[in-house]
Amino acid sequence: MDVQERYRQKRTLADEAVKLVRPGDWVDYGFATGHPVALDRALARRMAAEPELTGLNFRGSITMWQPEVTKLPDAAERLTWNSWHCSGVDRALIEAGVGYYTPLRYSELPRLYRENIRRVDVAMFQTAPMDRHGFFNFGPNTSHLAALCQVADKVIVEVNRNMPVCLGGHETGVHIDQVDWVVEGDDPPMACLPAPVPGPVDLAVAGLVVPEIRDGACLQLGIGGMPGAVGSLICQSDLKDLGVHTEMYVDAFLAMAEAGRITCARKASDRGRQVYAFAIGSQRLYEYLDGNPAAMAAPVDYVNDIGRISAIDDFVSINSAVNVDLFGQVASETAGLRQISGAGGQLDFVMGAYLSRGGKSFICLPSTITGRDGVVRSRIVPTLPTGAVVTATRANLQYLVTEYGMVNLKGAAAWQRAEAIISVAHPDFREELTAQAEKMKIWRRSNRR
Repeated sequence: MDVQERYRQKRTLADEAVKLVRPGDWVDYGFATGHPVALDRALARRMAAEPELTGLNFRGSITMWQPEVTKLPDAAERLTWNSWHCSGVDRALIEAGVGYYTPLRYSELPRLYRENIRRVDVAMFQTAPMDRHGFFNFGPNTSHLAALCQVADKVIVEVNRNMPVCLGGHETGVHIDQVDWVVEGDDPPMACLPAPVPGPVDLAVAGLVVPEIRDGACLQLGIGGMPGAVGSLICQSDLKDLGVHTEMYVDAFLAMAEAGRITCARKASDRGRQVYAFAIGSQRLYEYLDGNPAAMAAPVDYVNDIGRISAIDDFVSINSAVNVDLFGQVASETAGLRQISGAGGQLDFVMGAYLSRGGKSFICLPSTITGRDGVVRSRIVPTLPTGAVVTATRANLQYLVTEYGMVNLKGAAAWQRAEAIISVAHPDFREELTAQAEKMKIWRRSNRR
């Protein structure tokens, strides 16, 4: 039987496919832009009609729109949303009492599925249409989906003709033989994440970081205005032959590639290819990645592997943070008790970049934040707020950058670290930070001699 015949036999309607879900099941929605649409609506309809369909646990990550199942009036009593990494939608679900974050190093996710996760009863997610070999490409969501399909009891794919086909080395799709049902969805447009417009603070920070980047360096950028500002300044620079090996592929890389700054010609591994685990951005970004052999989608345990990162010379990792304290502890996933994002791959890239020959790791943040109450507060704090989670430990922090300067904390004693960190805080807060450092016995006036 050829793959087209197998496809026809497994093709069904969304309302029929979701009948696989039973009370108490663990239902996996895949990842980011690949979360199901037609299947999610069908499951929400079924839950509304069948009150006994309850006790469901959902898994997802970087949720780009609110799942229909979570809009049910009794959602908090009937289901739990479990997120591997939080977007604004995930944060809202957590604050509404419907969801929870699952702590992890993102690089471990494929192994967690294969070895540690007890149940995946039904997996359902969007893919590109099946190719002539019988494979459904995961699009810009390679991440951990091959491992998910390997362990799931039932797999339902929702075909979306707007999903780009993202080429890679391995584990970029699922074969028709691994699929239980195929649903041809409504072909919704890809969920886009507009690139933040860099502000003056972002550009000031980028202006300190970009001169530290050399020709042939390999880049990893996080999300937000600051990485975007770095990309913008690189586009205007004369840097050449830059490489890409990044967890998340964003529009900043597209801009640098179009400006001729990225060639990946000097990479020791995957030469000539921009390596990434997932991509979220503009429609232009998805069009650029579609069928592009210069871009290489790969599972996250390949991309974020510390050994692989460290083997790439001149690796430059640029990430952001919520708070940094005077010990050098970096909180990037929570603001106090409030979940903001997740650990992601920050620690892997912080460590891998420093271990790389000539590599550099940068943690960048604005010196202040203005709260909803209008009060300006320092992002550099004496100690992390109650409940704040340490994403990168003080032993791992290398370069810390704000709009007021850049300091390298490797090899610095506790008092040297405190003094250096205070030096890049907003001037209005330095005196109080110094007083607190002295109280904590990590600074004294004789240190200035």
